[in-house]
Amino acid sequence: MYRQQLSHWGSFTAATTPEGLDVVADPGDPDPAPLLRNVPAALDERVRVLAPHVRKGWLDGRGERGRDEYVPVSWAEAVELAAGELDRVRRTCGNEAIYGGSYGWGSAGRFHHAQSQVHRFLNVIGGYTRSVNSYSFGASTPLLRHIVGSDDPISRPTAWPVLAEHTEHFVCFGGIPAKNSQVNSGGISKHAVAGHLRRARERGARFTLISPLRDDLAPELGARWLAPVPGTDTALMLALSHVLVERGWHAEEFLRTHCAGFDEFWKYLSGKADGVPKSPQWAEEICGIDSATIVGLAESVATRRTMVTLSWSLQRARYGEQALWAGIALACVLGQVGLPGGGFGHGYGSMAGIGAHPLPYQLPTLPQGENPVREYIPVARIADMLLNPGQEYEYDGERRRYPDIRLVYWAGGNPFHHHQDLARLTEAFRRPEAVIVHDPFWTATARHADIVFPATTTLERNDLGCAREDRALIAMHQVVPPLGESRSDFEIFAALAEELGLGEEFTEGRDEWRWLEHLYEQWRQRFDPGLDFRQFWEAGRIELAGGPDDQVLYDRFRAAPDAHPLPTPSGRIELFSQRIDSFGYADCPGHPTWLVPEELEIPPGTGEFPLFLVANNPGTRLHSQLDHGATSAESKLHDREPLRIHPADAASRGLSTGDIVRIGSATGSALAAVVISDDVRPGVVQLATGAWFDPSAPEVATCIHGNPNAVTRDIGTSRLAQGCTGQLSRVEVRRHQAPLPPLRTRTPPIASS
Repeated sequence: MYRQQLSHWGSFTAATTPEGLDVVADPGDPDPAPLLRNVPAALDERVRVLAPHVRKGWLDGRGERGRDEYVPVSWAEAVELAAGELDRVRRTCGNEAIYGGSYGWGSAGRFHHAQSQVHRFLNVIGGYTRSVNSYSFGASTPLLRHIVGSDDPISRPTAWPVLAEHTEHFVCFGGIPAKNSQVNSGGISKHAVAGHLRRARERGARFTLISPLRDDLAPELGARWLAPVPGTDTALMLALSHVLVERGWHAEEFLRTHCAGFDEFWKYLSGKADGVPKSPQWAEEICGIDSATIVGLAESVATRRTMVTLSWSLQRARYGEQALWAGIALACVLGQVGLPGGGFGHGYGSMAGIGAHPLPYQLPTLPQGENPVREYIPVARIADMLLNPGQEYEYDGERRRYPDIRLVYWAGGNPFHHHQDLARLTEAFRRPEAVIVHDPFWTATARHADIVFPATTTLERNDLGCAREDRALIAMHQVVPPLGESRSDFEIFAALAEELGLGEEFTEGRDEWRWLEHLYEQWRQRFDPGLDFRQFWEAGRIELAGGPDDQVLYDRFRAAPDAHPLPTPSGRIELFSQRIDSFGYADCPGHPTWLVPEELEIPPGTGEFPLFLVANNPGTRLHSQLDHGATSAESKLHDREPLRIHPADAASRGLSTGDIVRIGSATGSALAAVVISDDVRPGVVQLATGAWFDPSAPEVATCIHGNPNAVTRDIGTSRLAQGCTGQLSRVEVRRHQAPLPPLRTRTPPIASS
């Protein structure tokens, strides 16, 4: 029987057949994601954790995390060991010595949301040190709080139907990649982004793509491609603003009534502050786009309804706050913020839900309780925390101190995918006294744990599926029984809570089915869909009423032209922030500023590492999930992740498509397979994230599979946000001449006896 499921990459039905798991995309989805072909690999027992395991060296006092073997143990023994460690640490060091790690992408379900489950459990036992912000837009969240007062440019940007109808010129910094629009946190029942873009193009909208990668916009959109030197978008944005003001094409009234600090910003743009006008000629020397092209682009955006789109990728780099701030300033200088189809948005194309009107009501959600521990870190600073307990650091105007973490508990997510400088993260993960992990697969995170609990996948349990940007609540029916001895995160935590004498507090006397019914019925009291839980479960799906699709970011500016409606100190968009300026951060001044990242201190094409590596999200999987699935595996060459390189750069190095190369940086190295393509800018190579980290042959490379975070630096965007900087690195690429070492990612590290 085919049963309905929802995933981060779409809704589908699935059933077991003699040939294996058959997955069928929802027929109502206009543009189903090819990633659905990866789903059957979730049941591949060769890479699954099929029983509780304990690291052999942890039991006998020898061995090292990341290099050790594991021995299977009974559930009773694993629960006793894990509960004992949790109890020991909280009694001897306090709950702040427990770090609760999760990244929220483990499942699209509302109940079996791993992040909610681990937080609920750790709160029940007394709390934990948590993380804030994200790897995806870690620089954006703190900055937006200061300059617009909220994350509305991410969570409530102008809706896609408005853009499709009204925008005349899309200026896409970082593009609107079709591959990223395949996925959405919490699930997606209908993929609509490509259709909206096509409608805009058919209506006559023009597109300008500003990216080192030509395919960051679909070819059918006929975009003009401008390929600046990676990491120089801020300089280009500043030059565009300079042209608009110098030639009188700026919106003086809008800057006066709805922005704060333009005079300070103009002192910098004009060169009065530092003697350097941020002119097109100045920008040409930095970004490699000629000044005439910059002036022409400025004239085009000034004479058309223009949407300045700012990809999340822009801020995943050193001083990433500046690209976002400069892009918002550019839109303000144009003065179209609040007009249908004009202004700016942050994250279009970064997820399928960005630009969809969020549901105007809450969804069924597992209560997490209250965390009495006040300690937290910016999420991308985990290695710093583990390596430097007690060290002071600065974040968003505060001087903070890293807590002394003795136990890491991770459920849902793979930090050895998200984090940078994986050799450093490996060292960091060896510092705590205990690491406990839930994982369906033998990922690098599981291989750095002391206790590994086998977790089920979404196919092996029941759940409620919906995202706040979607219009369907889906009954996610279990497709297959749990593999091996796998249990859901909820069942694992229930057993641990029981062992610690807190079972009732965690479960509230409910099993999975009763929790699903409870969450649904609680939600139904606030929003009655006309079906009780049993009826809903039988029907399989409820179409949800959403808000109107005519949402325009800051349209209230036009309704009340003299009002100051934003929750900022001035009530306006802050082009100069007195509060940020008061922090005294040289790496994040009080207005948008061109700061030279370390990657550009040596001119492009020179030095030991002449190439720029762009490490972007993959088009063949979600992050590192199901890297062994069909769509992901078919993209590899010789089982290695493909590295795209421009023909000229390949020729100068004597490389051909299919060659195995060693990518080297000042941080580390990785093996990958060459794909020659003129869709990348000369001087740029591109390697997607998500290949399972394989450090099994360190004498050859830090990662022999092709994980770019083996070569990226682990440093924050600035002291303001301390966000992730993994998007760009300087590297060199050389043919790998020695025999190719075998991959170990598909070989479970289980002791033979």
